[in-house]
Amino acid sequence: MNQKLWSRGPGINGWCCGIIAFAAGGLFLLTGCQTGNFSALDEQKLIQSDPIVLSEGDSVRITFPGAPNLNAVQQIKRDGRISLQLVGDVQAAGLTAKQLETEVLKLYEPQLQTKEVNVAVESSNFPVYVTGAVQRPGKIMPDRPMTALEAVMEAGGFDYAKANQKGVTVIRHENGRVDHFKVNLKKALQGKETEPFNLKPGDIVYVPERFAWF
Repeated sequence: MNQKLWSRGPGINGWCCGIIAFAAGGLFLLTGCQTGNFSALDEQKLIQSDPIVLSEGDSVRITFPGAPNLNAVQQIKRDGRISLQLVGDVQAAGLTAKQLETEVLKLYEPQLQTKEVNVAVESSNFPVYVTGAVQRPGKIMPDRPMTALEAVMEAGGFDYAKANQKGVTVIRHENGRVDHFKVNLKKALQGKETEPFNLKPGDIVYVPERFAWF
């Protein structure tokens, strides 16, 4: 399971952190450690991966099971909209695929006999960063949403002589805060049933070394 370790905000006392930050064209690495007391709620809270929010440049596939002539693949324009037959421009940026699906159905519902619309992400501007005990650390640019395990595989896989597969950390900068999520990828590699941790654009996947002393 994926567990939220710690974040900048109330409820965390006395920590120093190891944070890996990337900038366009370069990598800045700071190492350290974190100590302190967490509330039982913070320690036990399980993290459900948030759905991806659409943004400019993403492409979506929209299908109408009852009216295939309306099917379309649209790229989100700079104004955040897509253009669809019969209804014109529709706001897409800032919505999840499921939310866009609901909005499109509202617009087309009076004209549809089969009240169903499906929206899927066809491709996405999706920079993520992988560092630590992997074969090819650095920035990767997948064209679709990606899980933490898939990102590690894109980075050449684990350095199995060093990697702590149980202690992978996803670092996320969002809404003016930094959140850290612990992800146990060893279970997935062993074929055990686990919930994938879906990444967001800009996430940093850090694979620590085993038995590291700080």
